[in-house]
Amino acid sequence: MAIPSFSRIKCSDCPIRHRAVCARCDTDELETLEGMKSYRSYAAGEVILWRGEPLNFVASLVAGVASLSKTMEDGRTQMVGLLLPSDFIGRPGRKLIEFDVTATTDVTLCCFDRKPFEKLVDETPHVAQRLMELALDELDAARDWMLLLGRKSAREKIATFIDMLVRRSQGTEPLANTVIRLPMTRDQIANYLGLTLETVSRQFSALKKEGVVDFTDRRQFEIKDIVALQDATGDDSDGGVLS
Repeated sequence: MAIPSFSRIKCSDCPIRHRAVCARCDTDELETLEGMKSYRSYAAGEVILWRGEPLNFVASLVAGVASLSKTMEDGRTQMVGLLLPSDFIGRPGRKLIEFDVTATTDVTLCCFDRKPFEKLVDETPHVAQRLMELALDELDAARDWMLLLGRKSAREKIATFIDMLVRRSQGTEPLANTVIRLPMTRDQIANYLGLTLETVSRQFSALKKEGVVDFTDRRQFEIKDIVALQDATGDDSDGGVLS
């Protein structure tokens, strides 16, 4: 597949520059990364890495969405996470990948050979610190995922999924009238959330009818009431005791 125009972008001009593993790097550190990086592209549906495969490279996701999943012996598959722009694939010190990584949409990765990158982490506190922050963010996301699968209703799952997309694109204080494009089909969302396709469509329709969101087409929608959306997630935002 042809490499997109990202291959000609310097690290300092990268669209994920201030969110990725290089976020805290100074000019000299960026130059070091510049000399190490390469870009790889994957079409939607293409497997990036199979579980148990040797991890020869680590990468930041520059554009697109990828999924993390595990397949059981009987063929059942569970999607256990989503990778969005600036998310990191791989772990320094790990020789094998623990999940199947699949391109949900067309994906572009900024890749680094594993061994040189591990050496860089040892020698560059800024990179090591940012990697720790990303790992802690991933841990928080995993705990939220446990809550979502274990306790949340279908409505709360859909609202949480939309709220996650809004926060990843707009920051921790999103505004109403934010336009979001769904990075996945409704069937993929159903698999991700452990729901049926019919349930996903029904919940989207209910949120639209209530004026929380407004779909311009099946893949793009506008947040009309951000407070109502966050209330629909079922999360206890203030930590107080419910009466």
